[in-house]
Amino acid sequence: MPTLIKSGSLQANSRIAILVSQYHSKITDALLEGALTEVRAAGVPEASIDVLYLPGAFELSVAAKKAASRADISAVICLGCVIQGETPHFDYICRSVAMGIMRAAQDSGKPVTFGVITANTPEQAFERAGGSVGNKGAEAAKAALDLLRVFTKWET
Repeated sequence: MPTLIKSGSLQANSRIAILVSQYHSKITDALLEGALTEVRAAGVPEASIDVLYLPGAFELSVAAKKAASRADISAVICLGCVIQGETPHFDYICRSVAMGIMRAAQDSGKPVTFGVITANTPEQAFERAGGSVGNKGAEAAKAALDLLRVFTKWET
């Protein structure tokens, strides 16, 4: 029978970095609240949660790489929002951010999760930041914690 790892405890010294884009701050603040609720519910002490604010979504990639490269950081949660405009800027930013966050995860071997809303309208973004579609910040935090539990299980 295969081993199913769904839950487990986090290491006592787990430190979580939450990176938050300040662009579209009403939306990213809601994402942050969702992420913090998940991390606190997992029993991570406040002193082990670092919340860092960044100018925009584009900066999440380099900050995620830097945070994940630190020995004292166990997981990185990236939160942001990009809303479609009239130019291709949206496509370039979304692609770059997604690839950069993925690269930070792959290079570090640590959980680095994507809690970046990519929406066509502000209304769609709000629905994904605690509205009828849920909270993508909470989902990104849960994914980071679940991965961290799996990685912890593999180390024991």
